[in-house]
Amino acid sequence: MTDGGQNPPEVARQIAEFLDGAKRTLDLAQYDLDLGPETAAIVGDAIRRAHDRGVHVRLVYNVDHRKPIPVPPPCSPDEALIRSLPLEAKPVSGIPDLMHHKYVVRDGDAVWTGSTNWTDDSWSHQENVIAIVDSHDVAADFRRDFEQLLTADAVAETGDVSPRWHDSVRPWFTPRHGEDLSHRIAQAIAHARRRIRICSPVITAGPVLAALAHAVSAHRVDVAGCVDETQVRGVAYQWRQEGKSWKLPLLARVAGGAFAAKPSTPYGTGSLHDFMHAKLTVTDDTVFVGSFNLSRSGERNAENVLELEDAAIAEQLASYVDQVRSRYPPLSF
Repeated sequence: MTDGGQNPPEVARQIAEFLDGAKRTLDLAQYDLDLGPETAAIVGDAIRRAHDRGVHVRLVYNVDHRKPIPVPPPCSPDEALIRSLPLEAKPVSGIPDLMHHKYVVRDGDAVWTGSTNWTDDSWSHQENVIAIVDSHDVAADFRRDFEQLLTADAVAETGDVSPRWHDSVRPWFTPRHGEDLSHRIAQAIAHARRRIRICSPVITAGPVLAALAHAVSAHRVDVAGCVDETQVRGVAYQWRQEGKSWKLPLLARVAGGAFAAKPSTPYGTGSLHDFMHAKLTVTDDTVFVGSFNLSRSGERNAENVLELEDAAIAEQLASYVDQVRSRYPPLSF
């Protein structure tokens, strides 16, 4: 998805088509669910049709986030819309860390996941990636994570699902495996021999930032990507205020590579949410895609990532990163 490349009803209909395939269960973990009248009707009607077919529909969603950080912006789920739907809903307190998932598990056999929140701005003005996996084993891992979200008293108690390969797909869940995931992505960056392509609103996780800065400095591999300029500048300011300026030279080194930055609208109540929101890393033929920002906050949130070994998908997503970065000016701060 790109800024202006699709419209909200189009995406809503794609979601409705996925939901319409359910025969037994739908488990939805959504960081933000805030739709306009047209898209709310499309998605809501799909949920109502599922309920009328006897499908058991459950939802967990994030609420009450008040951390004064620039990334990610606080969400505002439409609880009136949620109450109007025939489903079991549980709010998950985003204090101190976010329930940041955006996934659906259908019948324990298929998963819809990726970076896009269920909002009209997400579906019209943001860069995002959606992944659909038809796999009972992958769905079972997501189902285990979902059950933890339902029963846990805090986000920190979730994500306790071991990262295991199912054919060429390995799901990762945080916060239980947040630091492990950052180190795994850093390892993949360090071992890349042909290309590294990244889209992430920010790049602040220590292992990833260090590995990427080294790759740029070594000039041994083709490195490029895109971030969100407004959010990166916000993080840099926060580092200076908190005395964490040791990370700034690493970020400057990354900026010396072929990285672009989207000058998005600063977050504000009622403002346009047009962030560069895609979250993916491609190293040679390995792909990491999901809801996970390459950040320390991402390690502590409830997030999910699919690690894929697939040359065709890696090529498709590397081309997507190049398409996104071609739209925006070089990163500087």
